[in-house]
Amino acid sequence: MRFRNRREAGQALAARLHYLRGHEPVVLGLPHGGVAVAREVADALHAPLDALLVHKLISPRRPHLVIGAIGEPDVVVSNPATIRALKVKPAEFGRVARSAKAELARRTARYHPDGPPLQVAGRTVVLVDEGIATGATARAAIRVLRARGAGRIVLAVPVAPLDVLRSLATDVAQTLCPVPLRRRSPVGDWYTDFDRIDDTEVLALLAREPAGTGTTRP
Repeated sequence: MRFRNRREAGQALAARLHYLRGHEPVVLGLPHGGVAVAREVADALHAPLDALLVHKLISPRRPHLVIGAIGEPDVVVSNPATIRALKVKPAEFGRVARSAKAELARRTARYHPDGPPLQVAGRTVVLVDEGIATGATARAAIRVLRARGAGRIVLAVPVAPLDVLRSLATDVAQTLCPVPLRRRSPVGDWYTDFDRIDDTEVLALLAREPAGTGTTRP
């Protein structure tokens, strides 16, 4: 199965999450592309949508490889196998993490200029991304949600490797993935249209809250 675009991928997830419609869930998308997928899920569930901000840690010498991810508050996740294979030194990892934290702070100020993100304490949260490669960002996002007191967490992604899904399943109530992969491959390979999405587009998607969702912020 190959998705035409992120909208179709979100609709595929929404069709399998219809049972949550009466549970007043919160839908959180991982920027950038994950918010476009999450928009479709939130619309179908008549649920509030927000962005959950995490940031990948990219190898200092191999910019296409992810060595970890960070999130607020003070969440740091590493990919030990990749770090060992690339011989990334602790000092290098630290520098990458500090740079990512600065970028995360900038994005937080832009995405949530008027206050904290949506409350998730005790709520059912549907965590959505456009796909999973290593699982670092998803793992960081789950830890952020735990720190914020989220109730039930449902991880919903259109495409992901089976081994990564299994490792993440122990940290959430449910994983949902229409296209589980036996072998790892780039997420973009599973989309016909996988154009880059920028902050402006994400903010526009977030502004289109469905009517009557009862969105509240602390």
